[in-house]
Amino acid sequence: MPTNKHKRKASPHAKTKSGKGSHTSGLITSHRKLFIYIGLFFVALGVYLLTFESQDNAMFGLAMISLIAGIITAFYANFTVTKKLSNRA
Repeated sequence: MPTNKHKRKASPHAKTKSGKGSHTSGLITSHRKLFIYIGLFFVALGVYLLTFESQDNAMFGLAMISLIAGIITAFYANFTVTKKLSNRA
């Protein structure tokens, strides 16, 4: 066993901003409340088409697409709002 071991001094590492915490600013994250309203509009449009205009198969399909797109858009925009608010605290 060697009696004198060479130990390195710990040097502070520079942290870069390109780590896990940085996200690119997208369109939905930039205008969150606008996309929540757009999603709710699509949901309302889908419900309207289902109740009053769903006699035709094409209108039924359009209503389903509108409902799905509206729910996904509103949910994703709402998710980014809550995540953004929790990061501030």
